[in-house]
Amino acid sequence: HVQLVESGGGSVQAGGSLRLTCAVSGNTGSRYCMAWFRQAPGKEREGVAAIDSDGSTSYADSVKGRFAISRDNAKNTLYLQMNSLLPEDTATYSCAVEQSGYYCSYPIQRLPDFGLAGQGTQVTV
Repeated sequence: HVQLVESGGGSVQAGGSLRLTCAVSGNTGSRYCMAWFRQAPGKEREGVAAIDSDGSTSYADSVKGRFAISRDNAKNTLYLQMNSLLPEDTATYSCAVEQSGYYCSYPIQRLPDFGLAGQGTQVTV
């Protein structure tokens, strides 16, 4: 049974950086898609970044060049490095996993509900 726990959120001034961490317990399998989502008050949840088991990544246009998603397989941890943060990046960020890898074939702006997700961590800019 896979469980996800996010950390690393906080308050930061515009232009600052944060690194979010998603600790993954359990076996995601050899093929997977993992993603970071965010949801701001009054707005729909949106996909921010995704990575598949081959290491291919995708990003929302709004964060390209500023955010980087990565996974440390040895530590079973997913990261989201966020640089040059903007006030519009303020949201609750959560990580999610889909255990076939298929969901990473979707455009980032149309990622389905992954089903397996953490509780989220708040980022305030």
